[in-house]
Amino acid sequence: MTFALPDLNSPSRLAGKHLLVLNWRDIKHSQAGGAEQYMHEISRRWVQHGVQVTWFTGRDAGQSAEDLIDGIRILRGGGTLSIYAHSAMRLLRTSGQFDAVVDCQNGIPFFSPLFLRRDIPIIQLIHHVHQEQFRTKFSPPMAAVGRFLENSGAKSVYGQRSIVAVSASTRLELRKLGFTGPIHVVPNGTIDSPHEVSGRALRPTIAVVSRLVPHKRLDLLLGQFAVAARSIPKLRMDIVGDGPERARLQQLAMDLGLDHAVTFHGYQPNDVRDELLGRAWLTASTSASEGWGCSVIEAAAWGVPCLGLRVPGIRDSVLDGRTGWLADTPKEFGAALVEALSALAEPDAARDVSVECKEWASCFTWDRSTRLLTGVLLEEEKARRAGGDLRSLHSDLSTLVRFELPAGADLRAVLRATDEVALTDDGHISVMMKGRDEFEAFAALKQIGVETVELRPAGPNTLLAGPGSSFAPVDAVDGQ
Repeated sequence: MTFALPDLNSPSRLAGKHLLVLNWRDIKHSQAGGAEQYMHEISRRWVQHGVQVTWFTGRDAGQSAEDLIDGIRILRGGGTLSIYAHSAMRLLRTSGQFDAVVDCQNGIPFFSPLFLRRDIPIIQLIHHVHQEQFRTKFSPPMAAVGRFLENSGAKSVYGQRSIVAVSASTRLELRKLGFTGPIHVVPNGTIDSPHEVSGRALRPTIAVVSRLVPHKRLDLLLGQFAVAARSIPKLRMDIVGDGPERARLQQLAMDLGLDHAVTFHGYQPNDVRDELLGRAWLTASTSASEGWGCSVIEAAAWGVPCLGLRVPGIRDSVLDGRTGWLADTPKEFGAALVEALSALAEPDAARDVSVECKEWASCFTWDRSTRLLTGVLLEEEKARRAGGDLRSLHSDLSTLVRFELPAGADLRAVLRATDEVALTDDGHISVMMKGRDEFEAFAALKQIGVETVELRPAGPNTLLAGPGSSFAPVDAVDGQ
């Protein structure tokens, strides 16, 4: 049977609208990272579908006040903290100009609902929770202010408006803070898996791509690398990236006697970074917490597994025992490095892990992220028209269903814009029904004549991978 997938969350449904993105940095900022890449990749795809996109963002040294990047209008003003006052003034001057707003919270919210009409759809985009991170960056009084703004302040101003989190870990952290409104998971996309990968290095090699900043804890990685180097002769590590920690980390490497084994490459263009990744046996993460492991998935696209700590974000992006390994404590990391590299010394095992890594990475595309975020915007817009009633989306439960569509049935009648649909190899339909448990999902499908359906609760990995992935099996059967 020929079946056209419903376009419930196609970016073309936003064509002609004017969307505003609030983000403290744009993609050309000297400190731009994964959060900026996330919103830029989605914004430029919206532009390609006929959407007008404007950013209000901070202004870095040497940057112009206005710019046009990939069709996105960038309006800059203010620094790390003053950006919020600049954006508030712009919002007050342009309140009726925008059809919807993506308010990117990088620890401190923009509090856009205070400056815009009540009926304008606004969604918060949150990569990770900063409650503990505030303590490492600010004095105790300022850290307390930051924790209040991210927590109680945000809950008071944004109310029950939809939130987008990039991982199940971030959603869980937000729930622990007491956010009760809808929280949708929209993971990052990543690079396409390369068609050809150069052969890996002859001797065990770790490649790490990271900003050299305190919360990445590369000092911890260096210490545990030194432990592993005692057991693995000729072990090497390439570190790609730059940041304020570089000089200290280089000195630490020398103090540990690792200057012959660890190379700091600094910032490198993509081709150099990719060559280093392609030759690596393993990548590693000792970060205290992440929203999502962008560099982990980029390495996976090259078939490179990751050893990481079992912390938020990393435990989402590494499938323990399949695309890498997770250590429970920093003290275990050195021994875990030895175990992982010993396992990867076996060619068959290394090949199997590489295949799993590439397949996992292929689940995360920027086109898919764009569709998912579009779906959230469309549902928020629908809720604004209905007076802000989002009760049907408050549940974090999702159900994966697989069924054969009866002739003449209208699947669109029972799906939401936040649902995902895929076709299986045998011609069945697979749907990730968001915010619905198994009973609710089956009841919805029964409305259009579906009597037999396979279904199961969607766990974090299934939710991240999507309904069309081999990482989203359906093994529980319900029906009649």
